[in-house]
Order: sequence, then C-alpha cells, then structure tokens
Amino acid sequence: MKQTVMIIAALFALAAFADDPKQCPMHAAHMAADQRGDKVMGFSHETTKHSFKVADDGGAIAVRALRADDEASIRAIRTHLQSIAKSFAAGDFAKPEEIHGRAPSGVEVMIARKASIQYKYEEVENGGRVRISSKDAAAVEAVHRFLRFQIEEHRTGEEAN
Repeated sequence: MKQTVMIIAALFALAAFADDPKQCPMHAAHMAADQRGDKVMGFSHETTKHSFKVADDGGAIAVRALRADDEASIRAIRTHLQSIAKSFAAGDFAKPEEIHGRAPSGVEVMIARKASIQYKYEEVENGGRVRISSKDAAAVEAVHRFLRFQIEEHRTGEEAN
C-alpha cells in the first residue's frame, strides 16, 4: 500500500512538471545544455528534432528540421552530422562533451576501440543521420551507453532499452 501511494505521488509530481517545465528541478541544467548545443551544433533545438536509436550492432543519431522549407537548419544539420561522423571516427568527442558539460557515457571505450567502430553519414529527409556500427561486443555496449545518455540528455522520449 505504501509503495502504491508513493507511485501515485510521483505521478502527480511528474504531471505538475509536464504542465510547467520550469518547475522541473533540472530545468536550468536542461536550458544550459540546450543553449550550448545550439552554439556547438549551429542550429536551434527548437526548430529541429534529435533522434537516437539503439540497434543490435550499435545505433544511430539523426536530426531533422521540423519544417521542410527550413533550408538553413537542414544545411546546418547536414554539415554538423558530417563533421560528427569524422570527429567520432577519429576518437574526438569534444563536441558532445562541450554540449553536455561532461563526457557522455561510453566515450572512453568508443575512443579506445575506435578502429572497430564505423560511422556512416547519410542524408535523410529534412536532415541527416550518423549510423554507428561495430562487430566488437564491447564497442557496441559503449555505443549503446552513449546513445542512452543522449536520449536522456536531449529528452527525446525515445525508449532507451
């Protein structure tokens, strides 16, 4: 019974935050990361949508402009993701660290095993995607930790299985 009451109280608290995000205890941290992200990535988080997918062999990072006629955002997304694919392949994760104020989970292993991880940039409708894959189990686990970190930090609402 006590556990049920606690769950109900937590749900009411979450509902209150949903109505007013400024009441979220992490609101200031989220806003700071969003501002740093806009600067580092070169496009606004308000006019674009990030997506992070976990797959058996790694996963993917995708960003799309919310409007098909937002050519500036689409161009900036594609430029950023091409740069990210090259940087990550070289073991350089400075951009996500700058955005989040710390190194994302999994980065140390991704750097150590960079030779076994492939990063492939692809254009998608209204944006781009970086497909991350490996046959190395430790590298795949690190990629999964990295993507789950991104899902939580960017608050994309995706399943972080």
